[in-house]
Amino acid sequence: MFPFITDEHRMIEQAARDFGRNSIAPIAAEHDETGEFPLATIREMGQLGFMGIEVPEEYGGAGMDTMAYVLAMVEISKADASHGTIMSVNNSLYAHGLLKFGTEEQKQRYLVPVASGQKIGAYSLTEPMSGSDAGTMKSRAVLNPEGTCYVINGRKSWVTSAPYADFIILFTMTQPEKKHKGVTAFIIETDRPGFARGKKEPKLGIRASATSEILFDNYECPVENRLGAEGEGFKIAMTVLDAGRIGIASQALGIAEAAFEASVAYAREREAFGQKIGEFQQIQAKLADMKCRIDASRLLIYQAALAKMAARGGSGRYSLEASEAKLFASETAMWVTTQAIQIHGGMGYSKEMPLERYFRDAKITQIYEGTSEIQRMVIARALTGLR
Repeated sequence: MFPFITDEHRMIEQAARDFGRNSIAPIAAEHDETGEFPLATIREMGQLGFMGIEVPEEYGGAGMDTMAYVLAMVEISKADASHGTIMSVNNSLYAHGLLKFGTEEQKQRYLVPVASGQKIGAYSLTEPMSGSDAGTMKSRAVLNPEGTCYVINGRKSWVTSAPYADFIILFTMTQPEKKHKGVTAFIIETDRPGFARGKKEPKLGIRASATSEILFDNYECPVENRLGAEGEGFKIAMTVLDAGRIGIASQALGIAEAAFEASVAYAREREAFGQKIGEFQQIQAKLADMKCRIDASRLLIYQAALAKMAARGGSGRYSLEASEAKLFASETAMWVTTQAIQIHGGMGYSKEMPLERYFRDAKITQIYEGTSEIQRMVIARALTGLR
């Protein structure tokens, strides 16, 4: 049906589907209940090449393209959105940023071990009082008099994988008077003095993807660990978020597909008033609308993936396509999981079935890596040229 999807793409999609069904799905409910980080399966995903799909083989990755990444992300997220979150951060926010903006030395030292699954990467932009408005962040990085390192102080929040991350791409202020243009990116080694992990966040959904604050107290970051030039941090962050939004759209699609497939199966089996509930028009209407929104989400994700592939190696952006995919797929995931619970009735509300987990996991896709409101703003600005 889609000529741009090759046999190689289908192979990694099938590999992700098999791993999701056999290794992730059986442990998903337990990890959701306990909030325990699924380190063992994440390591296995690294060995299978899922933690650096778009990273060239010479840097420890699978050497594939964005289409391969989204197909695998959908399948992993269908099994469990927490695994999808960890996979997305590793691939999109961490690996993509280093691959595009890192020096050769930085790639060898910080990309190879993460893309191969030996180490875990993270991305830190948000602060307690700075979310969508990155220009107001309070953390600071000051170059020492010798010019050998930046001394970093401050607190960052909502850092996915932070409790287990070996390396973190950090965005902080070097010239606060310039606001957005004063943000600089750094590669943080979490085993150095001055770094600490704060409280682990008790989340509504994606509970197995560990999220916490990170704290810096006179942390000395070597100059060679600066990512890009001073003041380029905001540009790097936004470029990386374009890639991240494609990953989150794929995650949302996986959640929606899982809820939809469960609903179709239930409609075929469940009986009420002497007939299968799938014979009732209101159930049929819900299933039809779910299918249409899911397929529309898929096409927007494919469009964004193709736009990213077309921009690869150049300075082209795909912000519009990424925002369209992320907005529609995340809204679809929330709507589909809501309808899925309604179709299942009381059983959908029970923890004995995964529907309530899909519902809880779906909500975050409307929030992180740019809320739905931010996506609408990005789209509107691209259309009108007005700010």
